[in-house]
Amino acid sequence: MKMSNLHHFTEHHRYYVRREFAVSGLEERVLLEMYQPMVGGFAVALYMTLCRHVAEDRIGYSELEQQRRLFRTLDLEPNEQGRRFLADQFSKLEAVGLMSTYRRYLAATDEYVYGYELQPPLVPTEFFQNQHLTVLLRDKIGKYALLSVRDRFLAPMPEELAAADDANEDISVPFYELFRLNTKVIDLELEEALGQTAASRQPSAAEMPASRYRYGPDDILARFPRGSRNRPFVEYLRHRQDQLAAINHATHKYRLELGDLCRLLDEDGLFSDEGELEFDRLQYRASLIYQQARRREDDQERTRVKLAARTEGTEDGLSGEGDEVKPEKPVEMEFYLEVPAIFAGECDIHQYNMILRNEPYTLVLKRFFRKGSVPDHVEKLFERIDLNYKLNEEVINVLIHYLHTLKGASWSKTYVETIVTDLLAKGIDSYEKAVVYFRDQLARRSGAPAGTRSGAASRRRTGAAEAASGSSRKPKLKMFEENGPAPKLTEEERLRLRQIALERDARKRP
Repeated sequence: MKMSNLHHFTEHHRYYVRREFAVSGLEERVLLEMYQPMVGGFAVALYMTLCRHVAEDRIGYSELEQQRRLFRTLDLEPNEQGRRFLADQFSKLEAVGLMSTYRRYLAATDEYVYGYELQPPLVPTEFFQNQHLTVLLRDKIGKYALLSVRDRFLAPMPEELAAADDANEDISVPFYELFRLNTKVIDLELEEALGQTAASRQPSAAEMPASRYRYGPDDILARFPRGSRNRPFVEYLRHRQDQLAAINHATHKYRLELGDLCRLLDEDGLFSDEGELEFDRLQYRASLIYQQARRREDDQERTRVKLAARTEGTEDGLSGEGDEVKPEKPVEMEFYLEVPAIFAGECDIHQYNMILRNEPYTLVLKRFFRKGSVPDHVEKLFERIDLNYKLNEEVINVLIHYLHTLKGASWSKTYVETIVTDLLAKGIDSYEKAVVYFRDQLARRSGAPAGTRSGAASRRRTGAAEAASGSSRKPKLKMFEENGPAPKLTEEERLRLRQIALERDARKRP
């Protein structure tokens, strides 16, 4: 807790607590045996006290109360020493990641309110992967005590299973094989109500929508080298659904085979020392593999066309190459885009907008250039927009739609990058914002000729009025009259001019 003046943190200030989880028996034991030696028993008692501010069977926010309640509950004096001690306990909890403290100004009551957002303690596997916490706990209780605590929390695999070399066979039933959702009906009232009552926790920046789970952790491990340095990180993917989703998203986006994916994950730099997936690096290297595969496909296609002496397209239709992706994000009807003529009869307006909203831009580009491969400069241009400019893929898809449907639009690098720059500068980061942006651009573009004519007519009327009145925009400059009256000079000015003339004559003489 960064506090420069303790008078800004008193028992009279109000506060609230936010908790989006429930404290289980395992988490209580982790607090007592792993966090308490690091932060002390008083800090853990403060943490549990704040947890009880929200009912055990609920999550969310507590009522606003004065901090006098905390001082009385923890038997602290509301003086300078008590405030400093309480602030130090908050700082310890913040340093180990158990809570975050915020301060908000309420203009209605002219006061500052403190917010204490609690975070759940790490599970033992994540705790011992955190180098800072592990080293701190070792410094507090010693190395052998640390290893003893770890063994008490982690239950080992049975010896028979550990000795077996056979990989597990995933026989789980996917969601869409058992359930069918009616995505053609959009209930706007329900979506609005769910959005209002949903938990307000902000999603992590590392979270990425997975197009599908094409490869599970067992599939990857079956082809992954046993002696690889990244083998432990790949084995832990079964416990990191966010990383597995990101890997499958890149796999679907760049059409990677399982062998290519395993070779990619085996490269240095794909995982940090803590086991975190470097998604940007993964996506960049996957794009290189995709470009190489695309060039090979183009060469094979040209060879086949020459041998067959006829032109064959690579049309795949709107259903994809047998690799259909179930829509995840709906599109409200007011943001529907019209189906282009090339897709007439193949999909309705709802299906078309679902494709633009949820599919990677690489597949959308291929569908628009359906009579042949995507031009190389167009492919590289949109790859740069995706990897370097970080423009959302649904916004890229809306841009592709308008470049195809708008008359006079160009696929040149300069024109497209001008639009992308405007999109980034105006913060267009969603499908709905992109649709509204391009609609405004079309409306402004359609009104430009009329505005130009009216402006020209106005300038002509202004020029005619100025000519009639004898006035002009240009400033009038005084003209020198040769036969006019000589200016009157003082005696000092005459002497000065005479001296200048004599100096010039002296310089001209040899």
